[in-house]
Amino acid sequence: MNKSYLGLLAAAMLGAAPAAFADDVLAGDARLACEAVLCLSSGDRPSECAPSIKRYFSIRHKKMGDTLKARRNFLKMCPASSETAEMAGLTDAIAEGAGRCDAQELNRMMRYTKLEKVCEHKTKYSLGRKYVVEDNCQTVKKTYIRPDKPGYCKAYFDHNLTTAGDKVRYVGDERNGGRWVDVR
Repeated sequence: MNKSYLGLLAAAMLGAAPAAFADDVLAGDARLACEAVLCLSSGDRPSECAPSIKRYFSIRHKKMGDTLKARRNFLKMCPASSETAEMAGLTDAIAEGAGRCDAQELNRMMRYTKLEKVCEHKTKYSLGRKYVVEDNCQTVKKTYIRPDKPGYCKAYFDHNLTTAGDKVRYVGDERNGGRWVDVR
């Protein structure tokens, strides 16, 4: 992300304007919405983000689709959220991905099970030739975690105004205990 643009974005969203525009400082939910956009687009969450993050994640409904819509509407309370197509895209990416793309959630969502045949391999010799024979075969259920990100995480991580994707990555091999981890 362009760091100078991030600074301008932060100033614009948090109402840090010259003294001549002191009456334009945001308050209430509009301020919390702007702070949430800024905090959720960063992989870091300083303590100053706590009130806005708490407000954002307190928005919950019975259906996930309703929750995402309500969270998007909250973020749209920030005047900067609709200034450009890029900011509107950021708002949508955050609403879809924030809180759903950390390592714990990715490991839960990308988990799948597969039935596999597991056998003991025994080596036998007959007429001077070596043979490997499968013996004691059983069908077992194995659990794996896909290394692919869901589309909403790709949109969130790959948006050019976020650094959230820098905080999670896939380690290992899918068939050998691979999993998503938080990067510190």
